[in-house]
Amino acid sequence: MSNNIASGHLPQKEVNHLVRVISTMGLLPILLVIIVAALSIFEPRFLGIFNILNVLRETSFLAILAAGQMLVLIVGGFDLSVGAVVALSSTVMATVMANMLGIMPDDVGLVIFIGVAAGIGCGVVVGLVNGLCVAYLRVSPFMVTLGTLSIASGVALLLTNGIPVYGMPKVFVNGFGRALWLGLPTTVYVALTLVIIVWIIQRFTVLGRYIYAIGGNLQASQVSGVSTKRYLITAYTMCGALAAITGVLLTARVGSGQATLGGDIMMLQSIAAAVIAGVSLRGGIGRVELVTLGALFLSIVTNSMNLVRIDSKIQTIVLGVIVIFAVALEEYGNRRKIRE
Repeated sequence: MSNNIASGHLPQKEVNHLVRVISTMGLLPILLVIIVAALSIFEPRFLGIFNILNVLRETSFLAILAAGQMLVLIVGGFDLSVGAVVALSSTVMATVMANMLGIMPDDVGLVIFIGVAAGIGCGVVVGLVNGLCVAYLRVSPFMVTLGTLSIASGVALLLTNGIPVYGMPKVFVNGFGRALWLGLPTTVYVALTLVIIVWIIQRFTVLGRYIYAIGGNLQASQVSGVSTKRYLITAYTMCGALAAITGVLLTARVGSGQATLGGDIMMLQSIAAAVIAGVSLRGGIGRVELVTLGALFLSIVTNSMNLVRIDSKIQTIVLGVIVIFAVALEEYGNRRKIRE
């Protein structure tokens, strides 16, 4: 072995083991290490506490949204409406809280509960509509979610007339949305909890197994007696709920309900985070832990571009290039498997 190392060659057994590790984990963890090391060397501000907290916060928002997107991608669909759901849940929650606070100023806890429930309920309804249309009407996920995107965006703008909604309880904004628990943003704990829940669902539940089975082969799942419609609806509903939770957390952070919160950029980011993490656009493949790493990767890339003052329009172009590259890489991998 020492002679092989000295000559610059690794034994075939070790090479095969390295290939298996990379194929199992993917290139994403390696890319993360490289980009973090490079930024640490060339951009001293990257390792600043304030910047690290910003990265973790943005990663938390995107990880929750991308986890939901991952679920519908695994069943063979996708959801274009997640960004609009973020905006809708934001405006509905803020409006409900502001109105309820005027009616019952002494019951702040109840006001917060009702407002959050209303915001998340909007996401559940949109996700349920998406799932019902895809499962029972057999409408293309692209057309269905494009339609609900337009509806959710329109309702959010109608509620606010494009003006941010203020008046939420201060304890919700300052004590939750902008607070630090044990030195970390509250959103980190919420995101970690939700990612663990999705991981448990994927690994240890019937729901997780059937979601993979439906995405892998819908016809075979139907022949096997799986209630495919029910699980398709569940996947889309979970996606809508997770998008709404993202809207709740973002609203608590910015301190107002905004119809422009989320938007197309978050939808694109959610798909990008999933695809670069190895979630197949053909369905049947995807792991939430890798999607979380994908969200971290995109947050770091965006953060680094902000640090070096790259124009936001150029950042959007870079994100588009990343998505195209990730999809092309997946397609290349699929063709290679077919040849083998």
